[in-house]
Amino acid sequence: MVRDRRDLGIAEAAGLVGTEVLARLRVDETGLTAGDAAARLAVYGPNAVVSHRARALPVLWHQVRSPLLGLLLAAALASAFLGEGADAIIIGVIVALSVGLGFVNEFRAERAAQALHSQIRHRTIAIRDGRPEPVDVTVLVPGDLVELRLGDVVPADIRLLEVTGLECDESVLTGEPVPVEKSVPPVAVGGALADLSCAALMGTVVHGGQGRGVVVATGGRTAFGRIAAGLSTGQTETEFQAGLRRFSMLLVYVAGALTTSIFVINVVLDKPLLDALLFSLAIAVGITPQLLPAVVSTSLAAGSRRMRRRKVLVKRLVCIEDLGDVSVLFTDKTGTLTQGRISFMRAVPTGGSGDDPLRWGLLCTEADVVDGQAVGGNPLDLALWASPAAAAYRIGLDRYRRLATLPFDHDRRLVSVLAADGAGHRVLVTKGAPEAVLARCANVPNGARDVLAAEFAAGNRVVAVATRPAGDVSTLTAEAERDLRLSGLLVFLDPPKPDAAQALQRLAGLGIAAKIVTGDNATVAVKVCQDLGLPVTGALTGADIDRLDDAALAAAIPATAVFARVSPEHKARLVRLQRSAVGGVAFLGDGVNDALALHAADVGISVDSATDVAKDAADVILLEKDLDVLADGVVEGRRIFANTIKYVLMGTSSNFGNMFSAAGASLFLPFLPMLPSQILLNNLLYDISQLAIPTDNVDEEQLRRPSHWDIRFIRRFMLYFGPISSVFDFATFAILLWVFHAGPELFHAGWFVESLATQTLVIFAIRTRCVPFLRSQPSLPLTLTAFGVVTAGALLPGSPLGPTLGFQPLPGILFPVLAGMIVCYLALIETGKRLFYGAPHRPPKAAAVPARRHQRRRAAYFSIGHQPPGR
Repeated sequence: MVRDRRDLGIAEAAGLVGTEVLARLRVDETGLTAGDAAARLAVYGPNAVVSHRARALPVLWHQVRSPLLGLLLAAALASAFLGEGADAIIIGVIVALSVGLGFVNEFRAERAAQALHSQIRHRTIAIRDGRPEPVDVTVLVPGDLVELRLGDVVPADIRLLEVTGLECDESVLTGEPVPVEKSVPPVAVGGALADLSCAALMGTVVHGGQGRGVVVATGGRTAFGRIAAGLSTGQTETEFQAGLRRFSMLLVYVAGALTTSIFVINVVLDKPLLDALLFSLAIAVGITPQLLPAVVSTSLAAGSRRMRRRKVLVKRLVCIEDLGDVSVLFTDKTGTLTQGRISFMRAVPTGGSGDDPLRWGLLCTEADVVDGQAVGGNPLDLALWASPAAAAYRIGLDRYRRLATLPFDHDRRLVSVLAADGAGHRVLVTKGAPEAVLARCANVPNGARDVLAAEFAAGNRVVAVATRPAGDVSTLTAEAERDLRLSGLLVFLDPPKPDAAQALQRLAGLGIAAKIVTGDNATVAVKVCQDLGLPVTGALTGADIDRLDDAALAAAIPATAVFARVSPEHKARLVRLQRSAVGGVAFLGDGVNDALALHAADVGISVDSATDVAKDAADVILLEKDLDVLADGVVEGRRIFANTIKYVLMGTSSNFGNMFSAAGASLFLPFLPMLPSQILLNNLLYDISQLAIPTDNVDEEQLRRPSHWDIRFIRRFMLYFGPISSVFDFATFAILLWVFHAGPELFHAGWFVESLATQTLVIFAIRTRCVPFLRSQPSLPLTLTAFGVVTAGALLPGSPLGPTLGFQPLPGILFPVLAGMIVCYLALIETGKRLFYGAPHRPPKAAAVPARRHQRRRAAYFSIGHQPPGR
């Protein structure tokens, strides 16, 4: 196929009748063949607007964009021009190694994110070779016939050919929150996007009804694609990233004040200007946690691999830490507490002899029926059509012709079908939530409510079916659902999961309160919870929620375990109020009615089999809808956060103390306490030792509670433990100067070894609140790396590189002295740790996650692993 010189755009197609559009796109009502689709895909390219490919240059820029590094390199170049070439080369090599180390680890994490994203698939129903079949949204091409149902994200710019109550939420394009009603007749050419009532636009969401249309434009040629092309590639900041930013700003202020003071004082004391500048900048680099992004990225990459093995996918790696902050989980019942394999049990006639609710229930469906099987329907319809009882009706139903369908929506909680038999007699069949169906019946047979109550009490799911003659119905609307006659009840079984009780206990052990939000009947939900041992202290229905104001509902949420017969707005309101009270709120859902709550939660969680709009709104995708899998993700998030905090606390204790000591010593020593290149080398070796922190073990106590950033705690830690490190530094200065009468080279070597050992080995005290090694074992990689770096640092002054770096070999008697001081330092840290953690401290409430940028997140729905056309 050769691409047209002028492609048909959606604005032009909206001005043509449907048959003209089909003719222009060279397709008929049977859709494209597989061969035609493949040929067009080769011409038009994939239906994508962004790429999730890991790119090396942005990662490298992230490593080198630090202004401190730029100033340091500039100063090194200046020193080279002034004859200090050796120092300049040493500084350049150390900076290059530091940047390279960070780049390698962060790029690995980006590649891990790419692999995760490539596993997430979004599908739509397209007509290929005359049959509806699910296809990946990225392979849609102009000319494809596509079916749209409730909850779908519209996969391309589509000219509608058939609609039944179709409404689309176009807020991602227009900003208007009110859904737009769609129709088929063409509109005037030249109208705005909001005026294209006969078109469904890429990226919008089917809010109600259903429809069918032909794809006109894909990828960057769509209206949404043009908007996505102008979006920045940056991601929305998560709470974890916000904490990292706040911590980094704290150190920037500290480093800025310290660096400026050191430089000014050294200049006032008539020390060489260039030396003072290099020394000040080196101190700033030493305080800055330069490899913190690499430590975080390494943790995330390792965590994502472990979570992938546990069948958990995250759209963004940083969402793993946010999982660790969860303290309240709102979740639906089906497939989470129950097995999710719904099976049809029986039909219970209530309309008298000869009534057959199963026949009417099979006829009343939104699904397409192909070869006697339902395609694309809801789980209850699929279970009904797959049941052995349905086999006897498949031939008899052929004599009925469906004239119109009024799709299910969450306000009515019903679906209705207008059908005619071979003689032309019309019948309206309505099926849905029993309370809604019974409210529309003219008379409810005696005993029907008692039968319904008994089924609910047994924990069964029940759908009611009602009918009426429909000779007066020409257009099927909600107003026609009246004066019905109850035909009977359809009873389904969805038994509890065998391991759900254990999973609920595990979540409770992690400090997570599980709350059930369901569209099912309250009695059924309470019965399932009781069977699983979940304490049900209270239950509220949607009607109860409507009667409560925000203050009263917020007060009721902690004591309520079950929320039943709730609408999408109810779910979002519950999540919003809970977030305002405690933060750390997760929502697990898989339906279109869950999208609002998924967006409102701190962490939105869905499953791979969920509706498009639910997966689009979620941050985390579970390949299995299992609470135990979710608990694994929470533990992994807390593990990564705990290990990240270890690095942070190290940087704000001994590392900060050592840099502060160097700054103070420079004021009274006739020489610099450590050369700029030595400070940078010390910092590089220290950072290398900490790259094994992501492998470290985490105490069970730290995993049993939600984790989030506490800048006040970090500041207290810095002001408490930093001076302890400085005390031992000055003791080392005194011994070197007054006992060993050290000159500059010996002083540099002695303090280099002592400072590297203290700031590296302190990890074993800081990593746990218990006694290290005895009650809390570090990981083997961390142990080997830390002691290996300390050993290398101790041997460095006596090595051939020592003189080049400005060191003098240490006398043998100095080693046991330094070792004794290091042991005393660690013992004092251990004592101080007990006093520090014994003091009362009130942790802050988890901060709210910033509002998500829905356009960027929706663009990720149409993402491929390489650069899309036109970008």
